[in-house]
Formats: sequence, C-alpha cells, structure tokens
Amino acid sequence: MMISRRLIRIKIVQVMYAYFTGENTTLDKSDKELTLSIKKAYDLYHYIILLVIKVADYAAERVEIASNKILPNFDDLHPNNRFIENKVIAQLSNNRQFQDYISQNKISWHEYPEIIKNLYLKVIESSYYKDYMAIASPSYEEDKNLVINILSNELEGWDFLYQFIEEQSIYWNDDTEFVISMIIKTIDKFKESSLNPPLMPLFKNDEDREFGKLLIRKTILKLPEYRILIEKYTKNWDVERIAIMDILIMTVALSEILEFPGIPVKVTLNEYIDIARFYSTHKSNEFVNGILDKIVADLRKENKIIKTGRGLMGELNELG
Repeated sequence: MMISRRLIRIKIVQVMYAYFTGENTTLDKSDKELTLSIKKAYDLYHYIILLVIKVADYAAERVEIASNKILPNFDDLHPNNRFIENKVIAQLSNNRQFQDYISQNKISWHEYPEIIKNLYLKVIESSYYKDYMAIASPSYEEDKNLVINILSNELEGWDFLYQFIEEQSIYWNDDTEFVISMIIKTIDKFKESSLNPPLMPLFKNDEDREFGKLLIRKTILKLPEYRILIEKYTKNWDVERIAIMDILIMTVALSEILEFPGIPVKVTLNEYIDIARFYSTHKSNEFVNGILDKIVADLRKENKIIKTGRGLMGELNELG
C-alpha cells in the first residue's frame, strides 16, 4: 500500500494542529482536510514516477535532435539507446493504471522543463549511469537497478527538487522521501513477464482506509476529555511552555489507545514517540514518552484500556 498507518498518523497530527489553531474549526472540515492530504500524497507518488519517465523522454528527444543535424557525426547516427529503451521505464510509461491516474488528475511536468533537464544532467554524470550505458545488452535487473539508482541517488535528498515540490503544495511538505521510498518498493516488485505490473494501491485494505477517518473523528469528539487528562499529568510543568505539537501528539495517541481495541498499546506508543522525535522539539520524544507512560499505567489500573484480538495479544506480550 502507498499510505502506511505511520503516514496516516502524521497527517492526522498535522490536521489536528490546524484544528487546534483555528484553521479548520469543524469536524467535517478536518475530515475533508485529512482526505485531501492523503490524496495529495498519492498524487506525488504518480508525479515522481512521471518525472523519471520524462527524463527518459528528454533523452530520446536529444537523440532525435542529434540525428537531424545538417552534418551529423557517427555517434549522432548511431546513438546509445540503452537508457531510452529501458524496459522498466517502458513498463511504468505504458501502465494503464498510471496513465489513467495522471490523465484524470491532470498531473504533468509540461510547465517545468528545467527540472527534467537538471535531473537528466545529474543522471548522465553519475558513475552508475556510465556503467549501465557501457553494458552491451542490459538485463531486466540491470534496467531495474538503473531506475532505482536514479530514485535513490538523484531524487532522494535533492534540495532543488524538494524545494520545488514544497512550493507546489503545502500538503507535500515532508512527504517526498517517504513517497520516493514507496516508488522504490513498487519497482523492486516488478517482473519482466508482467505487461502491466501493479502500482501500489492507496490503502492496503478497507480497514486502513477507515482508520484515519475514525481516528480523527474520535480525537476531535473527545478532545476536551483528553486535554483534561493530559493537563492532570502535566500539572507540574509550565503548560505555556509545553509545545503545542507535544499536546496534540499525546491527544491523538490517547485516542488511539482508548478507541482502537485491535491496536496494541506498545505499537501506538512507539509510533507517536517516533512522530514526536521528528515533528516536535528535540526533547519531545522523551517528554511524550514519560507522560504517556504514566497515563497508560493509571488507565490500566482503572481498567479503562480494553484490547481485543490482535490488540489483546500485544497486551499479553507487553505484560508477559
């Protein structure tokens, strides 16, 4: 699946921040904002796949221009077409699901040729590209490795691309690395025999699809209750100095712990402590961990945490 529960949790914390600060003042608006934010991440997945395809198209255009020179040289008339004939790029380009999605959602790089050109120049200077182009007849796996190398070596960490993407949509802030990793996982599963290899679905299953909707609704509906609970356990702290993001992360975590019996407490705690590490202050993960541990311990004593199924097994493992 393209959208993991980790990303859903992050998106919910971000939407809750907008709710908390008054940007989205109703449950309905927050629900729609979450849906849009997740959908935009899936747009970016297709957008970056299209970028790789367009770089190969740009290389083909350069070959065509060179062959049409008034006085073409030997290399112009006998070009090295290994890159533009890459079998994995062809699978992506011809994928029906992909073509339908970019057509329906009007995804295009048409107005940004400088990104395509700059990426092409980065790629052709790389050692892995030169090694690939020197292979007499690249195998399917070598074709696949080239595409994965472009994604991991040129796109990951490319500040120019990240800045451009973040300027295109506020929903894409911090999504780029995750999306690139999902594309790499997609391509890694491709097989040469498949004429139309599947791209990642937006959600793994209906349970994941409903997870985000339920979590944000339950969090907002019981927000006052969770805020009072958190304030009780932070009364020795200067509340004004506690980061808003820390409060929001703990609020969503408590909602998941109390309202989702199928998810083990340990899984929830680990997820939100990690989110605090990356999305709040440098000491937030320790603070969030400490406060949530105390709250969870008391809630257990009061038998307010009920877990069933897989969640119950997780609880037994924790207690054992």
